[in-house]
Amino acid sequence: MTGALGHILTDIKLAHSVFALPFAGLGLLVGTRGQPPTALLLLQFAAAMLLARSAAMGWNRLADRRLDATNPRTATRALPAGRVSPRAMAAFTLACAAGFVAVAGSLGRSCLLLSPLVLLVLWAYSLSKRFTSLAHLVLGLALGLAPPAAYLAARGSLQADAAIALWLGLSVLLWVAGFDVIYACQDVEHDRREGLRSLPARLGVRPALRVAAALHAGMLAALAATARAAGFGPLGWAAIGLVGMLLAAEHALVRGGNLARVNSAFFTLNGVVSLVFGGLVAADLLWP
Repeated sequence: MTGALGHILTDIKLAHSVFALPFAGLGLLVGTRGQPPTALLLLQFAAAMLLARSAAMGWNRLADRRLDATNPRTATRALPAGRVSPRAMAAFTLACAAGFVAVAGSLGRSCLLLSPLVLLVLWAYSLSKRFTSLAHLVLGLALGLAPPAAYLAARGSLQADAAIALWLGLSVLLWVAGFDVIYACQDVEHDRREGLRSLPARLGVRPALRVAAALHAGMLAALAATARAAGFGPLGWAAIGLVGMLLAAEHALVRGGNLARVNSAFFTLNGVVSLVFGGLVAADLLWP
């Protein structure tokens, strides 16, 4: 079992939690009115984020195991390669889901009642690409829930300044949907063969990349709305400018449908986007 757990943790790529975590942390800071959260709240926040993402990724691997086996890019994942059994992955997924609900309950009644809905959205993405080309937006919504959820965990109820966390959530939704479109460009032929309705499979690579650029432009507009609602200072506005530059670099890497550097665009630059924005805005909110 220990060996299976190691394979599962490697397969679900915990390091990719960096994408949503800084944005969620900003939602937490808005919920604490710019005050440093207590150690207990930080622990609950981190546990909820980790468990929710792990439950989502475990279900994704289960739901996609047949499709992963037919895709050369994903055939080496733990389930199709036989390193982990479906039963072990299912047990891991259910344990993480139960742990998430338990942590949500420790944060208050509202978080407890909403936790099953959060799990439903997280699990919906893995099935949505079978039915709609809007699946990228479903993934964006799954991660975009993090800032308002963190706000609710800190505050206990939605108040007037919840608009800041909601704008942050919309920013994440558009950002994630955009880079998921870019990432899906690698699998156009596979998706068409398997009847999956990714946007690149429907439109072709170059038109899909233009949609991704439009989604990222929308993200920058949502970040500007966040800045106005929160009253960002120079650090916060500088963070938005840097995010714009990083997104431009990301699209330059795949310009013209060149997918040789998709991994650089997807993992490296998007990780930097999240960390740079989260760090600078957190400093702006915590500045005396």
